[in-house]
Amino acid sequence: QVQLVESGGGLVQPGDSLSLSCAASGRSFSGYAMGWFRQAPGKEREFVAAIWSGVSTYYADSVKGRFTISRDSAKNTVYLRMNRLKPEDTAVYYCAARGSYGGSQNSPAAYDYWGQGTQVTVSS
Repeated sequence: QVQLVESGGGLVQPGDSLSLSCAASGRSFSGYAMGWFRQAPGKEREFVAAIWSGVSTYYADSVKGRFTISRDSAKNTVYLRMNRLKPEDTAVYYCAARGSYGGSQNSPAAYDYWGQGTQVTVSS
């Protein structure tokens, strides 16, 4: 059974940094994209960042230059480093993994596996 388990969420102040981790088990995602999405109350789930094997990374415009996605394929783990956090970054953050190719990596529909989510709150 495939599982994605996020960790690292919490409450921080504006301008602070926070790191999220997502450990996958049950199958290897080497060669497939892994990503992060977020969902704020009353809003749709939105793309944050994605990474393929190697160095190909993609970011939403709202986080570009502040967030960094990385992965350790040997550990089947993906990370999200979030710097200069803003109140509008407050959301539940979800880790996601693709088990196939095709479709837009920005779309939740392209991802086959999801974590349970971790809350990130940015507030003074």
